[in-house]
Amino acid sequence: MHKSKKPIGFWSAVSMGIGAMVGAGIFALLGEASAISGSAVYISFILGGIIALFSGYSLGKLGARYPSSGGIIEYLSQSYGIGFFTGTMGVMLYFSAIVSLSLIAKAFGNYAVTFFPADGVSQIWRNSFSTGVIILFVLINLKGAKDVAVWERITVGIKFIVLAGLSITGIIFLNPALLSPAYYPPGDDILFSLAITFFAFEGFRVITNTAEDMPDPSKTLPRAMMTAILLVMVLYVAIAFAVFGNLPVEKIIAAKDFALAEAAIPIFGQIGFSLVAITALVATASAINANLYAVTNVTYQLAKDGELPAQFGKPIGHSREGLIISGVLIIILSLLFDLSEIAAIGSISILFVHTVTHIGHLKIISKTGGSLILVLIAAILSFVAMVLALVYVSKTSGHVVYILLGFILAALITEISLQKILKREIKPRVV
Repeated sequence: MHKSKKPIGFWSAVSMGIGAMVGAGIFALLGEASAISGSAVYISFILGGIIALFSGYSLGKLGARYPSSGGIIEYLSQSYGIGFFTGTMGVMLYFSAIVSLSLIAKAFGNYAVTFFPADGVSQIWRNSFSTGVIILFVLINLKGAKDVAVWERITVGIKFIVLAGLSITGIIFLNPALLSPAYYPPGDDILFSLAITFFAFEGFRVITNTAEDMPDPSKTLPRAMMTAILLVMVLYVAIAFAVFGNLPVEKIIAAKDFALAEAAIPIFGQIGFSLVAITALVATASAINANLYAVTNVTYQLAKDGELPAQFGKPIGHSREGLIISGVLIIILSLLFDLSEIAAIGSISILFVHTVTHIGHLKIISKTGGSLILVLIAAILSFVAMVLALVYVSKTSGHVVYILLGFILAALITEISLQKILKREIKPRVV
């Protein structure tokens, strides 16, 4: 197992988890979520956080027992063995991460153009910013894990200061009438909004990919996981109160691509809008940075196990060639997909992989020392959230279901191709 000469400690791991979570989810998708659950979106964030906490417990126990840069890929291999099923799940997880990163890059582009005159902004500018930020952080990640961790500590500090300031001030000046339950949508809609809000938490899994760079992963990994999720959950709920306590839902929906910045105007004026927009750029850049690091470790593990071509695992700089390949794919996808579609596809696919991972954990729970009840709850909650998200998108955006099916089919075809065409070598797993 590779060990970094500059290991990642507890707060660096927490920072990377927060950096991955507090990105496009809260900045770009708040308006999308409010279109479903209205001013009750804070309830959806609480529910999403609870699901993430149970999943974090399960993944934390797996990571403590099997510290690996591959994260979930390693846990699937330990639970199901290396073969067609694990390989397909691994490819699906990789595709999910790439799609999610393309959303974050797109969100960066949307916020970047808010500094341009409205009549002078074209899609070319949005795409240029989205592409440029991916190239920048591919280069940063090529310098190694230490630089990734340093950047995360800096950006997470900036994000928390600005967002905490916005939240506290917004709560002080909020209009209670705007948060009245009388304006809440039906309870089903609040549950359905998990299709969007869970995406705001799914980045916590990147902490599992730092295990090989931790000096004591058995203790550090679970603590870092739960700490990051709890801090982000509190932050999201506070932001929801601040935003929906100062703006009517229709205005938030109208400014859905930059809803959080719009919410700062009643409190701080145009300066507040600009400050939050700048913070959004830092936040989305931070999420790209943390997720690129995780994706590179995932592709390395897949390549090492023969589940991706060997090129993904070949060294380049202080990273792997998978970083370059992934960067190219992210740029391509960021030019093709819509924000809300990507969020739904990403949430559903990640929830599916989490469900399968937790069920696999139940098979080896005697080795991890985890709680049977807590891991079972994690599997049930992930499955229920996935079903709710599927029901919602099938009613509102039927074509998203077809995109998701195509996504799964692509994972199956990729795995079959690796087995049959490349005639990969299946390497034994040592438990």
